[in-house]
Amino acid sequence: MATHHTLAVTGARLHYEVRGEGPLLLVMGAPMSAAAFAPLADALAGEYTVVTHDPRGISGSVLDDPEQDSTPELRADDVVALLDALGADSADVFGSSGGAVTGLALAARHPERIRTLVAHEPPLLELLPDAARQRAATDDIIATFHREGVGAAWLKFMANAGFDVAAGEGGAAAAPPGEPSEQDLADSARFFAHELRHTTRYLPDAAALTGGPTRVVVGLGAASGHLLTHPTSTALAELLGTKPVEFPGDHGGFLGHPKEFAETLRGVLAGGRGGHRQGGTA
Repeated sequence: MATHHTLAVTGARLHYEVRGEGPLLLVMGAPMSAAAFAPLADALAGEYTVVTHDPRGISGSVLDDPEQDSTPELRADDVVALLDALGADSADVFGSSGGAVTGLALAARHPERIRTLVAHEPPLLELLPDAARQRAATDDIIATFHREGVGAAWLKFMANAGFDVAAGEGGAAAAPPGEPSEQDLADSARFFAHELRHTTRYLPDAAALTGGPTRVVVGLGAASGHLLTHPTSTALAELLGTKPVEFPGDHGGFLGHPKEFAETLRGVLAGGRGGHRQGGTA
């Protein structure tokens, strides 16, 4: 059973949820809200105190200025505020997609606050050989949103990400399936207008990530070979001098296989308790 809380941070009020007992584990996405991680959090709550939250401007986390952009650095500082509110010096962190980018910014800016960071499929497009083409594709997706709306932008986004949009693949991992609610539409609009560009153009600080106290593990879905986040995750692992850890499913594997995903994550986190800073295999 989750308890629900609100925390005032600079420029926003964050909604967050707490489950379970044990070592503190933060589970996060961007733009995914806390609700998307509930099955995974439930599967982990028997061994961890699991905290999920809505990123600033998404779902229940309301901004003072709705036009404020969401950067990985701002989101990382929000996580520090969460840790402070929880009275925690440090925690383990699992971040997926944009949440993995948030985690990387957190590890670079506040390395003493993270024990192990599991960065699952971060969309770090600047690490790719065709980064210039990817920047142009992202700009086109955003322009499509402003010109044609959320639906058309999602179609271009999913196609560029490698999903088979004709077959309806990947809906659960990004755009909400079925008929979107008003909140879904608002969250999608915020993602395209104020978040996507900043997340995909983030450049991780390799020196800070490899030279600090945080153990950084790169997660990669077993079924993600055809997705754009496969080469970005592989590139990050190479940058850090590690090998990716395979997780069940694809980019949204924690949605389709929460119990199996939780089991893999437990193994990765347990591997960091002997004082190892970085890990390559589960």
